Amino acid sequence: MSEINKRQDAVVEEFSVFDDWMDKYSYLIDLGKEMPPVSEKIKSEKTLIKGCQSKVWLEAELVDGKIQFEADSDAIITKGIIALLIRVMSGLTPEEIMNANLYFIDKIGLHENLSPTRSNGLAAMIKQIKMYALAYHTKMNG
Repeated sequence: MSEINKRQDAVVEEFSVFDDWMDKYSYLIDLGKEMPPVSEKIKSEKTLIKGCQSKVWLEAELVDGKIQFEADSDAIITKGIIALLIRVMSGLTPEEIMNANLYFIDKIGLHENLSPTRSNGLAAMIKQIKMYALAYHTKMNG
């Protein structure tokens, strides 16, 4: 099993202990609160994800052939969502990220329980993560 699928399965298992969505929202909020603080320099126009209702900043850096992501948001649930995405995808190669099938989002019921604006934001976050992967892949394979 690939590393990305192991991480996704771990997330699915964590969320499976909660019966209702209020508990899952609480857990998402906790995940956001547990994110390491980011430096203020990350919060720039350059790193702001377009398409999110709340502000989400995402920075990526290539370290030893793997992409490390750092992010923050001004909204607590959105911060939890980006925390989950980073947990699943940070530290992987550009190819692994580009080819990722993010099934955990549907398995934990995230898509169906988000408002349309948050769903659009989720799609924008995933798109930005994959754009960073594509850019690094292109740079590495020039």
